[in-house]
Amino acid sequence: MRALYPGSFDPLTLGHLDLIERGCALFGEVVVAVLSNPAKTPAFTLQQRFNQIHLATAHCKGVSVISFDGLTVTCASHNQVDLILRGLRAMSDFEYELQIAHTNRSLASDVETIFLATAAHHSFLSSSMVKEVARFGGNIDHMVPEVVAQDLHRLFN
Repeated sequence: MRALYPGSFDPLTLGHLDLIERGCALFGEVVVAVLSNPAKTPAFTLQQRFNQIHLATAHCKGVSVISFDGLTVTCASHNQVDLILRGLRAMSDFEYELQIAHTNRSLASDVETIFLATAAHHSFLSSSMVKEVARFGGNIDHMVPEVVAQDLHRLFN
């Protein structure tokens, strides 16, 4: 079984990595789909995010990394995945993610969405929060993989 894990991953957090690892254990293969959104200006280029994900997941069997723009369900269909994997940190995530899951299901009835609760010790993490802490010189070592921490230190120092 193949799962698509879409996101901007700007940057990849330990919460993301936890979901990738757990997804591999559950489904065998996780396709990490990095969103390329021209309407946003990410902190890291698409290539930098690819490199961060590849290095951080080198220990995981069954991970591949692709980029996409447009609809997630189109990406899922083009890559012949069985389901979309999404993480939930809080109840507010559930309401937003459920709306997206219903929309995706209305567009592609053969693509299921699976929600995994984020590990409690990662539930406070968001890419935006990590960038904010890094921008002001805070310790991010417990928030992101080492390769990402190094890249963030270079970016903001």
